[in-house]
Amino acid sequence: MTELIPPLSDIILDPIVRLALQEDLGRAGDLTTDATIPAGTEISAQIRARQAGVIAGLDAAQLSLRMIDTDVAFQVHSPDGSVVKPGDTVVSFRGSARSILTAERTMLNFMGRLSGIATHTSKFVERVADTQTKIVCTRKTTPGHRALEKRAVRCGGGTSHRYGLDDAVLIKDNHIVAAGGLEAAVRRAQDYAGHLRMIEVEVDTLEQLERLIPLKPHSVLLDNMSIDQLRSAVLMVGGAFTTEASGGVNLSTVGDIAQTGVDYISVGALTHSAPNLDLGMDFV
Repeated sequence: MTELIPPLSDIILDPIVRLALQEDLGRAGDLTTDATIPAGTEISAQIRARQAGVIAGLDAAQLSLRMIDTDVAFQVHSPDGSVVKPGDTVVSFRGSARSILTAERTMLNFMGRLSGIATHTSKFVERVADTQTKIVCTRKTTPGHRALEKRAVRCGGGTSHRYGLDDAVLIKDNHIVAAGGLEAAVRRAQDYAGHLRMIEVEVDTLEQLERLIPLKPHSVLLDNMSIDQLRSAVLMVGGAFTTEASGGVNLSTVGDIAQTGVDYISVGALTHSAPNLDLGMDFV
């Protein structure tokens, strides 16, 4: 299990969960449950893992149920960040059958998606465990779900690149072209950003990196470089600022990339290509 990752605030979760429930309940509510389950029926239920993985998304799941019915008991057995195997109980419930059934799919949607991200991240983290390199996610997230998905990456042992355009400066190739060159783009960013704003610059050749080093950014993004190029880039930087590798990273290549000595490896696939973790609800 990774270190305890605090749940997201309800201020962040509320609009996301509310929209998900509204999408499911539509204009008339849960027709099937209301038609077949007598009012007042109580049940016990559990969400169990059907495959091995890492759990995430319990905060969103709990709020989903709480928005339907605040009286249903919600007991966590495998907290976010826990490693589970098939058959393990993640959470159990006791209360209104109607409420639990109505919230079931929304809870499972959040938990399956976010646990899938945590699980996928953990596989990358495991591949670089014998190095000092950290695995980071990107802005390639589901629109509206960035906070949830980036937290899920943390539950899997990874960390985050930027959360948005407003928390750091990342000068990429198109910025450089539009600004009139590497030096012009970096100097303008340094004048604009202030001393508390991180500035990272993307380069895709060692020649660009050589021009960048005297400009003293906080970090360099080494994009789509070969293993030999990455190794040379790390030596060229010599610890003057942090190095980050990106582009074409997968489970087959991430270990070799980490061995070059880069500080970070950014992986868009953590969020845009993670398969759902199979979880299911059973009545007990």
